[in-house]
Amino acid sequence: MEIVELLPILAPIIIIEAILAIVALVAWFKTDETNGPKWMWLLLIIFIGVIGPILFFIIGRRQQ
Repeated sequence: MEIVELLPILAPIIIIEAILAIVALVAWFKTDETNGPKWMWLLLIIFIGVIGPILFFIIGRRQQ
């Protein structure tokens, strides 16, 4: 299977992952306090792919 054949399948997944990461980064930037070090959540959002932003929204943000 060539990459051209996979592109219609992978493009929406890549776009959704990018949007999720951007939204998580904006939320991280606006959040004053997090559960754990704020820099750690930044690294998780950037380097862990889909799971990092999801973990940030579920665990990382401190409810006020």
